[in-house]
Amino acid sequence: MKKSMIAMLMLFVLVAAGCGNNTNNTQNNAEATEAPAATAASTEPVKIKVATLIPPMTDILDIVKPLLLEDGVDMEIVVLSDNVQPNEALANKEVDANFFQHVPYMTQFNDSKGSNLVPVQPVYDAIYGGYSKKVKSIEELPEGAKLVMANDPSNIGRSLQMFADAGLIKLKDGVGITATQADITENPKNFKFEEVDLLMLARMLDDGDLVAMTPAYASPLGLTPKKDALITEREDSEFTITLVAREDNQDSDAIQKLAKRISGPEVKKFLEDNYAEIALPAFK
Repeated sequence: MKKSMIAMLMLFVLVAAGCGNNTNNTQNNAEATEAPAATAASTEPVKIKVATLIPPMTDILDIVKPLLLEDGVDMEIVVLSDNVQPNEALANKEVDANFFQHVPYMTQFNDSKGSNLVPVQPVYDAIYGGYSKKVKSIEELPEGAKLVMANDPSNIGRSLQMFADAGLIKLKDGVGITATQADITENPKNFKFEEVDLLMLARMLDDGDLVAMTPAYASPLGLTPKKDALITEREDSEFTITLVAREDNQDSDAIQKLAKRISGPEVKKFLEDNYAEIALPAFK
C-alpha cells in the first residue's frame, strides 16, 4: 500500500513538472512570437505630408516619393487649389512641408501672419517672363496697354522690376523687388497695371497685352520663356522655388531626408530632360 502511494506521489510530481515546463515553453514561444512583431513595428516608415500646387512641383514630388520610402519615409503629396493654402496648412501643422514657392513669397507670408516658415532646400530657378498674344515685341505695346501680374507683394515687385529692366517703366532707386505701383516714377506710354490671383494669370493672356508669369503657368499653354517670352528677368533672380518647412521641424530626420532626395540626381536629370528651357536646377 505504501509503495503504491509513493508511486502515485512521484507520478503527480512528474506531471506537475511537465505542466510547468509546458507553461514556460508557451511563454517563451509567445515572447519569441512577439519579438518580431515589435521589431516590425519599430521599422514602420515615418509618415509626412507635403503640400504643393502644380507641375513641375507635383512631378518632382512624384519622383521623390518612392525614393523616400527606401529611406523609411512615407510621403503623402497634398495637392491644393490656391497659392495661400499650402502656407496656411504648414503653419497650422496640417502638413509637414510644402513645395511651391520662392523665399520672398514665404517671407511675405511670415510677415503678414506671424508664422515661422523657413527655407530648407532650393530646388530650381523658374525663368520669369512676360508673354503676349497681341504683340510680338515690347516695342509694339500700344499706349495704355494692360500689363498683368500676380497680386501678392513679392510677385508685384518681381514683375515691376522686370518691366523696369526692360525699359517699360522706371522705379524709385533702390526699391528692387519690394516695388509697388506707387514706386513707378516714369510711365511714358501710360501703361495700365492689373493685379490678379496667381492662378488667374494664364486666363489673362487673352485679355491683357503683356502677362508676367513663371513657366509653371506658361508651360501648360505651350509657352516657354526662351522661345515665347517678350521679356525675361535677370539671371541673378532671388526667386528660386524652394522646399519649405517650419522652425520646429526643419531639422527632423524625415525633412532632411526629403531635402536630400529633392536635390538628388534623379530630380536634376528630370529637370534637365523635361524642363531645360523653363527650370534650371538650383543645386549641384
